[in-house]
Amino acid sequence: MAGIGFELRKMMRRDTLTGVAKAYLYAGVISSGPLILSIIGMLLIGVLSLGKVIPDFLITQFQVSVTYLIAASLILTGFVQLAFTRFMSDRLFEKRIDLVLPNFNAVVLIATSMSGVIGLVLAFTLFADLSLGYRVLMITGFVILSNIWIAAIVLSSVKEYKHILGTFFIGYTVTVGAALELNRFGLEGLLLGFVIGHFVLLIGLSGLIYRNYPSDRFVSFEVFDKRFAYPSLIFVGFFYNLGVWLDKFMFWFGPGTGQQIIGPLRASAIYDIPVFISYLCVMPGMAAFLVRIEADFVEFYDEFYDAVRSGATLAHIQESRDMMVRTVRAGLYEIMKIQAVVILLIFAFGDWLLDKLGISTLYSPLLRIDVIAASLQVLFLGALNVFFYLDQRKTVFSLSFVFVLLNGVLTALTLHFGPGTYGYGFAGALLLTVIASVYLLDRKFEGLEYETYMLQKS
Repeated sequence: MAGIGFELRKMMRRDTLTGVAKAYLYAGVISSGPLILSIIGMLLIGVLSLGKVIPDFLITQFQVSVTYLIAASLILTGFVQLAFTRFMSDRLFEKRIDLVLPNFNAVVLIATSMSGVIGLVLAFTLFADLSLGYRVLMITGFVILSNIWIAAIVLSSVKEYKHILGTFFIGYTVTVGAALELNRFGLEGLLLGFVIGHFVLLIGLSGLIYRNYPSDRFVSFEVFDKRFAYPSLIFVGFFYNLGVWLDKFMFWFGPGTGQQIIGPLRASAIYDIPVFISYLCVMPGMAAFLVRIEADFVEFYDEFYDAVRSGATLAHIQESRDMMVRTVRAGLYEIMKIQAVVILLIFAFGDWLLDKLGISTLYSPLLRIDVIAASLQVLFLGALNVFFYLDQRKTVFSLSFVFVLLNGVLTALTLHFGPGTYGYGFAGALLLTVIASVYLLDRKFEGLEYETYMLQKS
């Protein structure tokens, strides 16, 4: 799934400062995807709506509602994200491009049905006391976001990175503009603007998919065929997304840390603000991740397995393996270096940043540990990506499950011990999981030739 990575390699080969800068800029925006852009858009809408939406608490209700939409749609589609990614990458390897679009439509149909049914059930149960307009917009937003995550997966294989970036720019420009234009209608106006903008984004992304993957068939359910089933991938996507959001839910619904915002939705003023800021600080690390792992690593990965398939000499195979290992280590090290700089900047100027944003500097300790945790998450993502390329599904499943378990247990301990420990549960869970990931990755590379030749199924 390195279509964009291929284009980034072309930029890097120009060996100019402009080429490298462009590669990292594109990689930062592309790898951040709609998640971080949604956060930025949501914050922009909130800031620019101050004084125009009365009372101001409606802005908080909007931001909390959107946060839940993002979290719930990511966790729900986690069941299909990676399984569909594997199906699509296998079909592209087989040059069966005509199967991408019909199976994308099938996954979209399933995601729409799942999110729509869950949204309807919640609308008439937990959200029954809220306005009809609010409930309709929440269901619509839930369905649209679920489909956007699926579309983003397909576009990771498309080389038209400029068109992808342009589509994201248009989508989020419309989101912010529509929300600001409609904010005079209060909470429903803000949500309607969010829904309109993301619908435009979904249409744009879908248009790119239809253009790049033409097919005579409109829908095909081969992606759900037992021949192409990878049960572990279904749960990996779910566990990873659940692990990322578990500590947030625990703080939202903790008796001493959360407060009711609208209907059943709760938030944690003490925890949420530093977390959102910290995720905006990982764009440099995500750029390094995409350039070094998706671009550099893939080149030597392909070279190694091409050498194996073509019957190259053992010396050439070992040399290709060594280059692949060095690339992974260099990539993870570069992510560490870049995020270390970001962490030092937050330690040095965190108080100033919070003050400029009108946020109490009492949040500084939590902001610092959250930036460290978010940086560790980028490292974890990088390691998982390498495991996926090496087809270590069981390892990824185990690491994702352990991540959920550790985050739940350690966050529960921090809630017990009080504010001085907040944030350390999430960071500790990621630190332990990253250490385990690097250890297992090192062991995997040590026996790569043996496993490649001797442990293949006939």
